[in-house]
Order: sequence, then structure tokens, then C-alpha cells
Amino acid sequence: MIQGKEPGEGARGRCQPISVDPFVRGFDMQLARPLARSIRLNGFATCLRLEQVYWEILGDMAELNRCSISTLLSHVDREVHLRHGGVRNFSGLVRVVCVVHSLKEAGVDHCVDLPPKGV
Repeated sequence: MIQGKEPGEGARGRCQPISVDPFVRGFDMQLARPLARSIRLNGFATCLRLEQVYWEILGDMAELNRCSISTLLSHVDREVHLRHGGVRNFSGLVRVVCVVHSLKEAGVDHCVDLPPKGV
């Protein structure tokens, strides 16, 4: 069990136990290491920098789709342009896609109720 401070409490605030340790036994810090890779998005060469864990998830997703990581990411890029007019932070989108995929694989409902646009 870890000790942490509640939000809003000063430096001298009381400590609350944290029951979910993010550094579980066997946690591999290499998964957090950022890696830059050259990929082709719809024919254009670019570089994408993601933590290793995301590259591993992308590899699994590509394998499930029987395609390369570049082909998978080209699909994501094309779809976000067609459906939403693009995205400012493509690497952030890729991370979210990876998390949503992992949640689906784990059988976790990932739906989040967001307020409508403009609210």
C-alpha cells in the first residue's frame, strides 16, 4: 500500500492509502520508453514517437488485422480525416485508440458520456 495526499490538501495534509499500486510487481519501465519510428501514412513518410507499450499494442492490432502497423495507422489517419476533419495530435489519438483496443480486449466498457459540442 502506498501513501498519497488527497487533492486540495497542502504539503502538510494527511496521507490517504492508495489501494491500487500502478507499479505492480514485475512492472517493466521499458514499456514507458519513448521510441520514434518512421512510418508511411497513406504514402507519406513521417515519424511517430510513442512509448514502447503503444508500439506493442499497435503490433497486436496489426496482426489481428493481418496488415502492417503503417497500414493500420494509415487507416486511422484516413478515417479521422473523413469522419472528423482531422486531428491536431495524431500521436495522442493513436494512444487513445490503443487504450480503447486494450479495454475492449479486456472486456471493459470504455464508453464515456461527454457533453455535446458547444456545451
